[in-house]
Amino acid sequence: MTEIRIEGADIIIVGGSSGMGLALAQRLLAEGADVTIAGRNAERLAAARRELGDPSGLKTAVLDLAREEEVAAFFRDCGPVDHIVSTAADIEGAYQLLPDIQLSAAQRVVESKFYGPLLLAKYGAPRLPPSGSITYTSGVAAYRPAARGSVVAAVNAALEGLVRALAVELAPLRINAVSPGWVDTPIWSFVAGDAKQATLEAMAKRLPVGRVGRPEDIADAICFLIGNGFATGTILHVEGGHRLV
Repeated sequence: MTEIRIEGADIIIVGGSSGMGLALAQRLLAEGADVTIAGRNAERLAAARRELGDPSGLKTAVLDLAREEEVAAFFRDCGPVDHIVSTAADIEGAYQLLPDIQLSAAQRVVESKFYGPLLLAKYGAPRLPPSGSITYTSGVAAYRPAARGSVVAAVNAALEGLVRALAVELAPLRINAVSPGWVDTPIWSFVAGDAKQATLEAMAKRLPVGRVGRPEDIADAICFLIGNGFATGTILHVEGGHRLV
């Protein structure tokens, strides 16, 4: 049996400059991994590097998942890769009632949470060893959709279908996803605006665990999927019991 170790592994996190991706980078670096965080915004990547303490095991890369030529070039030029993670999500403008949805906003969600993951697998999988893995993030909206969330719910569901299909096609590589519930990250500014805190507090009262998620909760779940050699095609729900209420 091949032991899957975090220490010494080379791990790419797309969307790693904030929120869940940043928490994951911190966790993996602490466990001795070499981490590359990739994202579209060079300033946010630089800020993430400073927040992480500019460790020697950290690299950053500007990458737009929606551009196939950039994804292809990134994997052509990058060094060794053991695991790939994507926490990227561009949902700005997508949380709207149906009459107000702009197709351009919907397309950005699809690009960041479906086409982007597809391209990561297309160009990243050939770089991975047989013990390697790709882990995506979907979301509880696929199971508990709300008004204004039709686009995000649909794309999360599509991503989970992709996970199952890729787990078969790319075996023995392991392809999984974490499905977070409501997690206190900067993305909520796009969802709820100034009502972010009140919205999260209201959900915390509903959830069986009595709180919303923290980025570290999701980082822990992703680390489990990276390290468990018997998990593939799995959707790991980390949502505080949201599907039950």
